[in-house]
Amino acid sequence: MGSFREIFDQYKYEEIQERILSVSASDVKLSLNKSKRSVWDFLNLISPAALPFLEEMAHKSRATTLRRFGNNMQLFAPLYLSNECQNICTYCGFSLDVDIPRKTLNPKEILAEVEVLKKHGFDHILLVTGEANKTVGVKYFEKAIRLLSDHFAHISLEVQPLDTEEYQQLIEAGLNTVLVYQETYHKENYKLHHPKGKKSNFYYRLDTPDRLGKAGIHKMGLGALIGLEDWRVDSFFTAMHLEYLERTYWRTKYSLSFPRLRPNAGGQEPKLAMSDRELVQLICAYRLFNEDVELSLSTRESELFRDHAFKLGITSMSAGSKTNPGGYAQGEASLEQFEISDERSVGEICEILTQNQYVPLWKDWDTALQTKKLFNTSQAEN
Repeated sequence: MGSFREIFDQYKYEEIQERILSVSASDVKLSLNKSKRSVWDFLNLISPAALPFLEEMAHKSRATTLRRFGNNMQLFAPLYLSNECQNICTYCGFSLDVDIPRKTLNPKEILAEVEVLKKHGFDHILLVTGEANKTVGVKYFEKAIRLLSDHFAHISLEVQPLDTEEYQQLIEAGLNTVLVYQETYHKENYKLHHPKGKKSNFYYRLDTPDRLGKAGIHKMGLGALIGLEDWRVDSFFTAMHLEYLERTYWRTKYSLSFPRLRPNAGGQEPKLAMSDRELVQLICAYRLFNEDVELSLSTRESELFRDHAFKLGITSMSAGSKTNPGGYAQGEASLEQFEISDERSVGEICEILTQNQYVPLWKDWDTALQTKKLFNTSQAEN
């Protein structure tokens, strides 16, 4: 079995950039009128030429999402276990060259965080750390997952890329989902943003979803850090990556996120800023390209934006997030990875959802349904 690298290497970043800028209004209309859209239709829908069609895109995206997912919204919370990191990344507050106090939670401290999160009702947790193999490596992750599996129905992980066998080890411990963002698909400039550490290996990171697929992960999340390079080109390659993965590892479910570069201790400014209208455009384009992919919106975005954008294609949201180790139980904000924009409580988010006739969901029901289906199949065969 090959990897996405073989497809990726057939395209040049600058050539895709030129193609996006050459899209015409008639190209956009043709793509909008299709019932099934290719990755090249997606390219048309994220082009500057598509912005005048944003209202039509939003209407189609909302209708498609309601038809496929109903008025349900999954809620999750990130649980930051450690801010220790051996990488230098120009955009991250956890970067090795940033002078902040470092903290890794021990089991007692993890359970203190759990107590707060469970009181809020969360049953889906996203574990996040910096990339420091010696301090927060596979053994640490396995212990944390086994500790948390008694408290949460769905456990996701956003940490350094691992090998296939290591992912299999964590899946056996109770891991359901892994989020791995390429940050940027600009191979040459990737090194500028990641000058030191294991993360500087572009292809090792690019091959991570393939290793996850081979390990048999239930769900994986993709995305690019919007602002590092041209968001349109990075989004095109993300869509192409998704298309390849769905075709190759068809048993796995997929989600996409839209992290815009936020103020951080690293100080990196966006290279190409994305407006709110353009983020809505991207959300709708992804939904029109892929009816089944889950789309997630984090607290990086403002209250005003999230209150309107979630109706246009989003299926999961974080709420009441803290981006520092111990943030829920201790309330400290000095060790944050990036600044939160939507600081409302979990209760306030739920109220907004219910006011708009949406149902907050606290766990990933697909996991339970899949287990039930496999059980019933096994019973029938016996």
